[in-house]
Amino acid sequence: MIGSLRGRLLDRNHDGELLIEVAGIGYRVLVTPSTSVGLGEPDSEVFLHTHHSVREDSETLYGFATIDQRRVFETLISAHGVGPSLGLAILSVHGPDALRRAVADDDISALCLVPGVGKKTAARIVMELKSKLDLPDSPVVVLTDGGGATITSTTRSDLRSALEGLGYAPDEIHAALSELPDDGDIGELLKDALRLLATGGR
Repeated sequence: MIGSLRGRLLDRNHDGELLIEVAGIGYRVLVTPSTSVGLGEPDSEVFLHTHHSVREDSETLYGFATIDQRRVFETLISAHGVGPSLGLAILSVHGPDALRRAVADDDISALCLVPGVGKKTAARIVMELKSKLDLPDSPVVVLTDGGGATITSTTRSDLRSALEGLGYAPDEIHAALSELPDDGDIGELLKDALRLLATGGR
């Protein structure tokens, strides 16, 4: 199995495929758009961690800038119904940390931003990944001196539920929450979220 490649970037195309020459052999590697851009111009020396997918009728290399990306990709494709193409599409939209946060927060709408992923598929992926990914700590509520509740980790699940109850669409909620910090007074963060939604995120 091929676990990494170090060589010269010969070519890239718009379908996310790179051609990397290693010791006179050209390897075709599929990568995310961000990985492709980050490798620099053709003729540069590049290094990628790789996942070597072997099937009865084909062999495909998938390339990643970090070993964490590769490990998360391999965790993704271990989930039911997630093949390498979908796994790469998910990582094209959500990096490893963002994906962990989405799974920890049950953020179905975030996964629905990936082309081809509907609510049922997103919900299934989230449920399966909860036991497979190293997730951030769950929200912990403590009391401040003033008696107000403060979340020491993330408030996104509670805020999302409140905004859904107010009738906002998932994409509006996702955009607003992405502008907020991960901790703070729940009431103040809700006001900030409503302000963002009222002004279109400005």
